[in-house]
Amino acid sequence: MPAQPGVYRMLDRKGDVLYVGKARNLKGRVQNYAHPAGLSTRLYRMIAETAALEVVVTHTEAEALLLECNMIKRLMPRYNVLLRDDKSFPFIHLSADHDFPQLTKYRGARTQEGSYFGPFASAGAVNRTLVTLQKAFLLRSCSDSIFAARTRPCLLYQIKRCSAPCVGRISPEDYATLIDQARVFLSGRGDHIQQRLAAEMQAAAETLDFEAAALIRDRIRALSLVQGHQEIHVPGIVDADVIAAHQAGGQTCVQVFFFRGGQNWGNRAYFPSHDRQLTVEEVLTSFVGQFYDNRAKPPLVLLSHRLVEHELVGEALSLRGARVTLTVPRRGEKRKLVGRIVAAAREALGRRLSESASQRQLLDGVAAAFGLEGPLNRIEVYDNSHIQGTNAVGAMIVAGSDGLIKNAYRKFTIRGVATAQASSGAALSPPSSEVSAGGDDYAMMREVLQRRFARALKEDPERDRGMWPDLVLIDGGLGQLNVAQGVFDELGIDDIAIGAIAKGPDRNAGRERFFLPGRASFSLDPRDSVLYFLQRLRDEAHRFAIGTHRAKRTKALGSSPLDEIVGIGARRKRALLHHFGSARAVARAGLGELERVAGISKTVAKKVHDHFHGDG
Repeated sequence: MPAQPGVYRMLDRKGDVLYVGKARNLKGRVQNYAHPAGLSTRLYRMIAETAALEVVVTHTEAEALLLECNMIKRLMPRYNVLLRDDKSFPFIHLSADHDFPQLTKYRGARTQEGSYFGPFASAGAVNRTLVTLQKAFLLRSCSDSIFAARTRPCLLYQIKRCSAPCVGRISPEDYATLIDQARVFLSGRGDHIQQRLAAEMQAAAETLDFEAAALIRDRIRALSLVQGHQEIHVPGIVDADVIAAHQAGGQTCVQVFFFRGGQNWGNRAYFPSHDRQLTVEEVLTSFVGQFYDNRAKPPLVLLSHRLVEHELVGEALSLRGARVTLTVPRRGEKRKLVGRIVAAAREALGRRLSESASQRQLLDGVAAAFGLEGPLNRIEVYDNSHIQGTNAVGAMIVAGSDGLIKNAYRKFTIRGVATAQASSGAALSPPSSEVSAGGDDYAMMREVLQRRFARALKEDPERDRGMWPDLVLIDGGLGQLNVAQGVFDELGIDDIAIGAIAKGPDRNAGRERFFLPGRASFSLDPRDSVLYFLQRLRDEAHRFAIGTHRAKRTKALGSSPLDEIVGIGARRKRALLHHFGSARAVARAGLGELERVAGISKTVAKKVHDHFHGDG
């Protein structure tokens, strides 16, 4: 083992990563694991599961820290602190490649030319700010193609949210002035803009141009609205992030507030996954490193707690750009600001713990209602969606002790391989009246369950990755339950509870009936909170299935059977459609007819003909 800085990965016997760590001296750090008597229970358990160890040597410990954070986010080892919610933040983009630049919301890699302002905590915060900025500066938000095609002003011009540069209602010089004002305002110098507008409004009023004065007045009000929404503002903080953490009940909430240009662009709460024995300083250290991995960093980060390796983290964050200062304020306005954000983290964690407690009570209530032993930690709910059997999809949603687990949701495109098997055997034969016209719901459910649990048996046969549910709930009646039971019997799964929830008479909510193997169907009291919880799960599965189906159907509307033919590009497809009028007519055409199409050779014509009629 080299006595150099680097990153080490602990692997179990399957090759899965258990833990990623960094060290100034890899040899010394790994030697510590050879004396487990002085380690915590968590590390003792981790060492017991470790079968192999891999190392990557780096030049410095700061580089090792960056590599460690990147590997943790990519590999998600279960013994590390994990930042699971890692969505990118939206920005406001002011384009620079057009005579009349555009003001839009932007998310992703900042590769387009122009100025970026943010980040904003949420899309909602960006949208609200954009609407206000449109009112204040009358900048266009339409795409370049729509801009070029306009012949008259759009609705935004009529409601005074755009100056209509597309039809020449404003000169390039005046529009450039609006652009400069917007850039100055977004950079944090809004007071200067308001003072200038106030002077322009006064001048317009003195010349009796009251219409222009009223327009400027509305712009001033819009700017005041943006500044009035600054719930937390501290003089002296221009570009900074404030990160505060609170720990209770074995969980930690980290609140991140974004300040750019002296303005507060919102906040977001995070609940990183970690071992209950870790201190708030340890959790916050891991959080900061992962949070800023491949993300723009402000010059100043205010923290509620001093990090475990405070100077090292600051050095690592400064490696790939401008210097980043990490500080824990001890007095003054900055200390008060951090205290307010700690209070926000405390309130958010309190709500989450309360919701988790009530969620646990509901899960225990489901177990009691269904007569199940032991606690329920994972419920999977399945539903299908299709129209007359077309664009059929299956959907799985997951709920646990912390509520809906949306990153565990799964979509299934129905392939139709199980249709012929759905009615094999009396136990799997549903009443014909329950089968929807145009599509076999039972074959679809059978296919979804077979694929889901056959894969689980293959990837996690020992059930140590948390992939297995304690209860499978099917949206349907006795027929659907029999299908699910048949799939489990074929796969040899006999320790997972199965249930089905059927809509009541006339599809009335509150009159649902539940079906369990070996039990008569039953209903719950319409006022029972457990019934309401199960209704929510069923409705969430239905919503997810319908959304997936609609997305698939919308995509199918823009596709053509000609797209499936190798070698048929846009030009040849256009020639075929112009000649025959539709893809269906192309499919019916003979070889001779295809050869007469301009731009279609005999080889291509034969390829198209064979695609629709077979090689014979």
